[in-house]
Amino acid sequence: MDVALTLPPQTELAEVADRAALAERLGVRVLHVPEMTHDSLMVAALAINATTDLVVRTSMTLAFPRSPMITAYAAWDLARFSGHRFELGLASQVRGNIEGRFSVPWADPVGRLDDYLVAIRKIFTAFALGTGIDHHGPHYTFTRLQPAFTPQPLLGDPPKLCVGGVGPKMVTLAGRRADRLVTHATNSHPRYLAEVIAPALAAGAGESGRPVPPVTVVPMCITAAEADELPEARRRIREQLAFLLTTPNYQHTLRILGLAEVGQRLGAAARARNWTGLVDELDDDTVRALVPEATWTDLPAVLHRWYGQWADQISLPWPTGDLDRFAAEVVVPLQTETVGGGN
Repeated sequence: MDVALTLPPQTELAEVADRAALAERLGVRVLHVPEMTHDSLMVAALAINATTDLVVRTSMTLAFPRSPMITAYAAWDLARFSGHRFELGLASQVRGNIEGRFSVPWADPVGRLDDYLVAIRKIFTAFALGTGIDHHGPHYTFTRLQPAFTPQPLLGDPPKLCVGGVGPKMVTLAGRRADRLVTHATNSHPRYLAEVIAPALAAGAGESGRPVPPVTVVPMCITAAEADELPEARRRIREQLAFLLTTPNYQHTLRILGLAEVGQRLGAAARARNWTGLVDELDDDTVRALVPEATWTDLPAVLHRWYGQWADQISLPWPTGDLDRFAAEVVVPLQTETVGGGN
């Protein structure tokens, strides 16, 4: 199982190069670049410039605030700049953020992202062949690409397109259009992967007559170097989950596990703006049911048991502590599958 690391969202731009180089030194295959407080494409460029072999993937670039043409230009440049080590991850985000944070209309997110992906692939073809473009989709229309605005062809394939998906309709879209599905941390439980993700992904691939794309699972993990550090790690995950699970679209796994009332209580607390009281609605037993927990020594075996059947790649949060020890105890065993034991 390949290992990716997720760059901390609050990483300062001046720190990106050092952290990307460190990720490469630790032996991970992929660096995930989130889009929360920085432009993901800008951060990806900094990470690419500091590395030589690491794959840099945005996880996820928000599609709807950007024209597909703008995104395609940036992805094309990053593919050339990186020597084809760049992968473009795209996601819809949720309505509240698209409308309230970006002032962009929200409508038909699955259909719109479908058209977005089709348009970008047509733009990539136009860039490669210099043929101009004629795309008339339900949400996007592109009819003008003069030679003066057409970049030079790449020496290899265009960037891979990855889709972040939570609900079954978006996962089906990923199966139909994407080169890879990247799951969401709130809905990466094995039961959700088995009962929702795998069937929807296969259905989408079947619609287009293509192989089922690979999956990167992005779990939250309660983990630490030593057992006595796990309670603090659990507290941090509990706080993160309590906030994330206030969003109804992130409550699918809760319903599958018979914990729908937890989501209802969290949603009620959020509507009442009782942000400090969120963690009171999510006890430790519920957190343990939702996410894996293990020390670094045991973590590879636990992760293989939870996710090995469903994903060829796992994206872990940026670790704290002795990172060389983390690489030796977690990264190497996961990528060489020399795992055993666990809890």
